[in-house]
Amino acid sequence: MERSHSQVRQGARSSAGAGGRRGWLALLGFGAAVCCAAAVGGLGARDSSADYAGFEQPAWAPPAGVFGPVWTVLYAMIAVSGWLIWRRAGFSSALWAWGAQLVLNAVWSPLFFGAGQYGLAFADTVLLWGTIGGTVLLSSRISRAAATLLLPYWAWVSYATLLNLAIWRLNA
Repeated sequence: MERSHSQVRQGARSSAGAGGRRGWLALLGFGAAVCCAAAVGGLGARDSSADYAGFEQPAWAPPAGVFGPVWTVLYAMIAVSGWLIWRRAGFSSALWAWGAQLVLNAVWSPLFFGAGQYGLAFADTVLLWGTIGGTVLLSSRISRAAATLLLPYWAWVSYATLLNLAIWRLNA
């Protein structure tokens, strides 16, 4: 017998539980997904600190040492947001949008640092920015906390998009 969309969503909610073992294992899974995205970015961006220091940069560019701590906090927030979306709505459009932004996030560093494709990396950040916005909108209907957790990420990607554009233009 075929299950309806609402039955699938209800099943996801009940399997996650309010704090049961499956729910906590799922949180670890979301953490692992975010770590994989970070690892892809890291592998594609070896020597990125040296590359970054060698760029002509705008006066408002942060020092290279800022990126690691900022992304650590943001990735933790992204993981918890995805988990909250999953707990409330299962494999919904909000969760698919969450996954799409994670893929776009993972692709940026290999494009920018690995391939030196600053224009493509800028296009990626523009798509990422829009996808984060879509994720915030879709998740806000499901979990205000999940949407709120993505706001600092969206703000940082806004800044990073402008920084990407400036570096691209200054180093073309």
